[in-house]
Amino acid sequence: MSTRSPVSTGTPTAPRLQDAWVALTGLSAVFLFEMLDNSVLNVALPTIGRDLHASTTALQWVTGSYSVVFGALMLLFGAVADRFGRRRVMLVGLVLLGLASLATALVTTTGELIAVRVVMGIAAAMTTPGSMALAFRLFDVESLRIRALTVISTAGLVGLAIGPTAGGFALAVAPWQALLLVNVPIALFAFVGIRLGVPADRAEDLHPDRIDVAGAVIGTTALVGALVTPTLFVEASPASWPGWTGVAVTLLAAVAFVLRERTAAQPLLDLTLLTRPLVASGLAYKAAAGLAVSGLSYMVTLQLQFAWGWAPSLAALAMLPQVVVLLASGRFVGPFVQRVGLGRAAWMSAGAVVAGLAVFAVGGRAGYGWIVVAIVLVAAGMRVVGVVAGNNVIQGLPANRTSVGAALVDTASEIANGFGIAAIGTILAALVSGSIATTSWTPERLATFEGGITVAGVVLTVIAAALVGVGMVCARTRRASATA
Repeated sequence: MSTRSPVSTGTPTAPRLQDAWVALTGLSAVFLFEMLDNSVLNVALPTIGRDLHASTTALQWVTGSYSVVFGALMLLFGAVADRFGRRRVMLVGLVLLGLASLATALVTTTGELIAVRVVMGIAAAMTTPGSMALAFRLFDVESLRIRALTVISTAGLVGLAIGPTAGGFALAVAPWQALLLVNVPIALFAFVGIRLGVPADRAEDLHPDRIDVAGAVIGTTALVGALVTPTLFVEASPASWPGWTGVAVTLLAAVAFVLRERTAAQPLLDLTLLTRPLVASGLAYKAAAGLAVSGLSYMVTLQLQFAWGWAPSLAALAMLPQVVVLLASGRFVGPFVQRVGLGRAAWMSAGAVVAGLAVFAVGGRAGYGWIVVAIVLVAAGMRVVGVVAGNNVIQGLPANRTSVGAALVDTASEIANGFGIAAIGTILAALVSGSIATTSWTPERLATFEGGITVAGVVLTVIAAALVGVGMVCARTRRASATA
């Protein structure tokens, strides 16, 4: 592994990891929120569904709306951060996050909860791209960058790990709204750490181009359409006009976005950046991991509580193997990457995540032992791919596009996240009649539900495996061009 990165920002950097502990603490809190949010909410979905009388589709959008908005707006706010200051945009986003989380206490309907989740998605889109970019810019030495990204990703993965367990126990003594109110102190903690520990961006480190508002609107329309359209088909008949209208709008917006970005003098996203092998492979690996992690978490929650009738606290205990792997494996990430190299570590870890998803798809109905194997494989793979994929993407971009690079990484993950949840919800709504949260269960209906979970698992496994294949091809192209 090289000791220096070709990316140089001109910003004073820390010579040791501990010299930037205040900044890393604040940035870690941002990642903690990002990963804790959906994971802690997943275990509460059955409770929320019963409390708010939510339909299967509405329950899907309690989590899916956050991912859709988060993923759809991240490129825009990444571009905004590169132009107006990563630290400034992040601090505003943290204030919005705290206010939106407080509003959860007033929620009484599913629609209100989805609206709160939309606002939280906007706040996440403002904070997340800058957090990775700022962590990357704290150090010049690649080994320190890997360690810094490992530190802040550890905080996020701790949130992912303890979310279901902590949420399950919290539901035994508190209403489900408390699971989102915890974001308030996290946002405050992150605000203080970043305000005190991260210096403001220098003018020469910012991108001078104007914001491509038209490109942002068109791109957002395409992304939202792609995730909402499958639900439109399920809620009405396959021949209904809403579904086909969604298809038409999505395709037109996608074509228009490509044309806009190729012809605009100052595009929101320079599409040629996506053709860089490091960028393309990193995004493919990150998308595969995001799809597997979100899909598995969602399906395991539904399997344990709906199909097997486990209480939230028992379902929380079932996720403890994931907690152990994520917490215990942090010290091995750096040595593993150094031993096998960034490229090999990326495809091996992404492959482990997909393998875990496949194990659940094949054997998840057979017993809890299969679920343990699945979540351990996913946790081990996610521990590595989250660091190396992000590092590769940012390293493959110019220094003044680091926030856009970080936004691309998280956009790939969140769109995959939203797609996974939308696909699962769509498949279940199509195969299982009535609301899975409120309708009584019969043996026939239970069998249909478990069959739907299996179908969803197989579909996500195939898509995730294809993404890993794309990443490997792109990485091989880079190696070939480097030796030519």
